Amino acid sequence: MSHPFADLTPDLVLDAVESLGYLSDARILALNSYENRVYQVGIEDETPLIAKFYRPQRWSDAAIREEHSFTFELAECDVPVVAPLQRDGETLFEHAGFRFTLFPRRGGRAPEPGNLDQLYRLGQLLGRLHAVGATKPFAHRESLRVDNYGHASLATLLEGNFIPRSLLPAYESVARDLLKRLDALFAGNPVQAIRLHGDCHPGNLLCRDETFHMVDLDDCRMGPAVQDLWMMLAGERHERLGQLSELMDGYQEFHDFNPRELPLIEGLRALRLMHYSAWLARRWDDPAFPHSFPWFGSERYWGDQVLMLREQLAALDEEPLKLF
Repeated sequence: MSHPFADLTPDLVLDAVESLGYLSDARILALNSYENRVYQVGIEDETPLIAKFYRPQRWSDAAIREEHSFTFELAECDVPVVAPLQRDGETLFEHAGFRFTLFPRRGGRAPEPGNLDQLYRLGQLLGRLHAVGATKPFAHRESLRVDNYGHASLATLLEGNFIPRSLLPAYESVARDLLKRLDALFAGNPVQAIRLHGDCHPGNLLCRDETFHMVDLDDCRMGPAVQDLWMMLAGERHERLGQLSELMDGYQEFHDFNPRELPLIEGLRALRLMHYSAWLARRWDDPAFPHSFPWFGSERYWGDQVLMLREQLAALDEEPLKLF
């Protein structure tokens, strides 16, 4: 089976960029991206551009344009994001069967784990993001739910024979127990879904000249606001409480946070674990994945997954974090 990016050669990347009127200097650098393919392309006498080629069949054109539209909404409200470049009012282009978008190049450093001053500023940024995100829903992008992030992930893993036979009963047992708990948790804590960044780990929040900006809204979707917040927290409970306090002080300057979402944090962490394994499984026919994730399928990986899901079951029994 041919993988989805088999025909995406360096020459094709340069041709795609030049099809929009840019003159490349033929320098091309592949950046660290697996879901899509992303390249830095040198431009004659100008700053290099970032060219992002979308994975075929993943998002519809309407869903990609909705991501771009959300980015422009944020930029218009002075939320620091990296918005796509436009040509004749269009942001999504096609060349030789590949859909692609161009972005200006922006560098920066990821936040320092546990830095309270940075957490306050990140809270402000996320509050501004959600103030815009809450104004209307997405029409073409999926929501983060237990069924698609949890139940569908388990189905993918069981159907694909990715889990070693020796660990299959243990993984399936803990995953099913966890999903029962998550179904009850989310049903018992109904919250308003808003438009989110969706994959708001520190690597997608970069600091440059003392200002944080957001990159890569490829996973933006509907979901609870706390999904964009919990990945900012790390360490022991008392550390996370202090971090949450700083994050919320900044956040609530721009958007109200519903504390009823806090019990969802450990459930969302569990869903991310399951979804990540299923993502690797779904992409295994792309040669970049076996090359970059050779440990997937090993007994050690799946043994660790069983332990982590058991830890998440235990975490659901602990008192949720609280605002003071």
